[in-house]
Amino acid sequence: MQKINELQLAKELIRFPTVTPVDAGVMKFLEKKLKKLGFRTKILEFKEKGFKPVKNLYARFGIKGPNLCYAGHLDVVPPGNIKDWTTNPFGPSVKNGHLIGRGANDMKSSIAAFISAVSIFLPQNKKFSGSISLLITGDEEGDAVNGTKKVVEYLKRKKEKINFCLVGEPTNPNRLGEMIKIGRRGSLTGKLTIFGLQGHVAYPHKANNPSTIIVKILNELKRIKFDKGTKDFQPTNLEVTRININNTADNVIPATAEATFNIRFNNKHTSSSIKKRLNKIFIKINKRYKSKFKIDYRVSGEAFLTKPNKTTYMIQNIIKKVTKIKPKLSTTGGTSDLRFIKAISPGLEFGLVGKTMHKVDEAVSLKDLKNLTKIYESILQNYFK
Repeated sequence: MQKINELQLAKELIRFPTVTPVDAGVMKFLEKKLKKLGFRTKILEFKEKGFKPVKNLYARFGIKGPNLCYAGHLDVVPPGNIKDWTTNPFGPSVKNGHLIGRGANDMKSSIAAFISAVSIFLPQNKKFSGSISLLITGDEEGDAVNGTKKVVEYLKRKKEKINFCLVGEPTNPNRLGEMIKIGRRGSLTGKLTIFGLQGHVAYPHKANNPSTIIVKILNELKRIKFDKGTKDFQPTNLEVTRININNTADNVIPATAEATFNIRFNNKHTSSSIKKRLNKIFIKINKRYKSKFKIDYRVSGEAFLTKPNKTTYMIQNIIKKVTKIKPKLSTTGGTSDLRFIKAISPGLEFGLVGKTMHKVDEAVSLKDLKNLTKIYESILQNYFK
């Protein structure tokens, strides 16, 4: 079995323009690579009305337990204005010790590092006791409807057991080794519409201005002190992201006003408990102003925490050994697909430095890529000892 070079594979993966949820042939390409290493593979395409179909890949080497799973995504965000890049975002290039390309950081290089680590581990451990699996999605940067969420449901139906999951998201703010993610805050988005009564601005008593009502509500929402945070989590926070009053005339009181807000909440709350609290405010203020409202909620995920166990500490020690930095166990940042995987397995996230993710000239240090491969290989060696 030939060792797979992590840089070479990262370049090959970047060449596929997999702007979410476009597959561009990348799953088939990766499936071939994994089959050569001896994995049993299955491409899983899921469809749901109102969303684009998505291809995902589940691959497993071995049939015994424990099953250590690596999870990642091959879809990327759009490159933006290509003229702003110093290189073709889907024509990877190496400059000043860095690999540049869309997905170099988030997170094709991490997937390449893990597969390279597996290609080193397997020939040295022909009779290891357990299984290695990969759960690769094409729907992490998008709607996250036909991706990992559906793969997890499929694995549940198949009674496929995963004992621990390592998610390769870029977790480090500035230097490789700084941070492991052991949980994430929940995310709830609300779109509020207030229905007032249109009228002439000179006769406000004959109208009911929804902009007055929405400003009152948003002020009250921003004043909420949800909590002071916990030992593991930052305080819950609400941000208003959009206010829209679709009115083309300056002498007309509008009929409707809209606002969108997002709440990142810790594990002191659930999306249901937050919705109940907010709905009381909407009902109270609209009753006072004799107006009506509509609220649409979208929950991206609940807050979760993987209680550190011996695998967590083993990984923390390996990272320290390779990088000379003891990584902090953290729950900061946005959401990740671990919010779905936690239903079937404990896990954590560790990958590259996230400084350039989603940016023009997204890049990864070649030294970091090599060290991440070393870390992943060492995790495999220690996990199956």
